[in-house]
Amino acid sequence: MKRRFNLALIGLPRLYFRFYAALLLILALFSVATLEIWNRTGSPLERSNHTLAQVMQNVLAPPDAPPEMQQAALARVAANLNDAHMTLYTRDWRPLAVVGELIPARHWRRQGMTGPPPESFVRLPDGRKLLSSEPLGFTRPKAMLNNALLLVALGIGVAAFPLVRHLTKRLERLQLGVEKLGAGDLTTRVPVEGKDEVARLAQSFNRAADQIEQLVGAHKTLLANASHELRTPLARIRLALELIPEGIDPKRRKGLEQDIAELNHLLDEILLASRLGAIQENSDTEELDLLALAAEECARYDDALLDGESAVMRGDPRLLRRLLRNLLENAHRHGVPPATVKITCANQVATLRVWDEGPGVQDQEFERVFEPFFRPRGTLDNNGAGLGLALVRQIARRHGGEARCALMKDGRSCFEVELPLA
Repeated sequence: MKRRFNLALIGLPRLYFRFYAALLLILALFSVATLEIWNRTGSPLERSNHTLAQVMQNVLAPPDAPPEMQQAALARVAANLNDAHMTLYTRDWRPLAVVGELIPARHWRRQGMTGPPPESFVRLPDGRKLLSSEPLGFTRPKAMLNNALLLVALGIGVAAFPLVRHLTKRLERLQLGVEKLGAGDLTTRVPVEGKDEVARLAQSFNRAADQIEQLVGAHKTLLANASHELRTPLARIRLALELIPEGIDPKRRKGLEQDIAELNHLLDEILLASRLGAIQENSDTEELDLLALAAEECARYDDALLDGESAVMRGDPRLLRRLLRNLLENAHRHGVPPATVKITCANQVATLRVWDEGPGVQDQEFERVFEPFFRPRGTLDNNGAGLGLALVRQIARRHGGEARCALMKDGRSCFEVELPLA
C-alpha cells in the first residue's frame, strides 16, 4: 500500500491538483498586488498628499497677501526644479501667481476639455490649487488602486482562459465520441491527451468501446453462424418429410411444413438483422421507383390494393423489397383483408402507408410493435418470427428515413414509412 501511494505521489500532477495550484497561484498574485498597493496607497500615501498640501500652504504666501508676495513665494518653490512651470489659483480658479508658462485650469475645472494636464495637482487646505509641470506627489491614489485591481483581474482572466479552454476542448471531443458511439458507430475512439483524469477517462472510454465492439461483433457472429448451421437440420427434416409415405395424416404433414417454413423465415430475418448490424452502410444502392417495387410485392397477394404516385429514390432494392414484404405480411397475418398500400410524395420525401380493415395497433403499443419478438395483444394470428417490423424500421433508418405507427382520420392505425427521394 505504501509503495503504491508513493508511486502516485511521484507521478504527474492530477487535474484537481492543477486546478488547486492555479487557484493558489492566483490568490498569491492577488495578495502580493494588494499588499504592494496598500504599501504605496492607503494610509501612508494619502497622508503624504495631505502633508504635501500643508507644506505648500506653509511655504506659499497667505491667500490675502499682495500679488508680489504670492509671486515671490511661488518662485522660491519653483527654484531648482528643472525649469518647472507652476500656476497658483484661488478657490474660484483665478490665477494668483505664475512661474514659467501658465498652466490652464480648464482641464481640471470641467472634464472633457482639451489641453495637457499638469503632472501634479495639489489642493491646499485653504482652498487654493497649485498646478505644476513637475511631479510634486501622487495625484490620484484611489484611481491607481482601482486601475491596479482591474489589471490584476484582467491578468487572472487572461491567464486562466488557455487552461480552461484546453480542458473544455478535450471534454468536447470526449463528448463527441460518446455521442458517436451511442449513435451506433462502434469504431469510434477518442484521442488520449495528457496524463490527468481526462486522459484516463478517454482511455477508459476507448477500452469500453473496444469491449462493446467485441461483444457486439461476437453476438452478431454467433447469430449468423447459428442461423447458418440451423439450415442443415432443417433441410434434412424437409427431405425426410418428403420421403415419408403418402399414408401420413395430411393435416399433420401440412403442420410440419408450416413449422419448417416458419423456422426458415425466422432464420432469414435473423441473418438479415445480423447483416444489417454488421455493415454500417448500403453497398448495393441504385436508382429505383418505390411504386414499382410496391406493385411487384402487392402482386404476390390476392387481397392487396395499391394506390399512389411514382417515387424515384436511391436505395438497396433487396432491402426495400423486404420492407414492403414485411409490412404486407404483417397485414396478411395479423389484420383483416384487404391490405392497402399508398405512396405519396411531398418536400422530397416519399411517404409509404400500409393498413388493413382491422382495428390496427393500440396507441400505447405504437412503439413497442417495432421491438424484436413483440406481438401486440389481440392479434388474430400468433405465427411469425417477431422480427418483421423491427427490420422495417431498421431498413428505413438505413436509407435515411423513419418508420412509425400513425393514426388515420377514421381512428384506425397504419404503418407509415418516410424515405428521402433522389
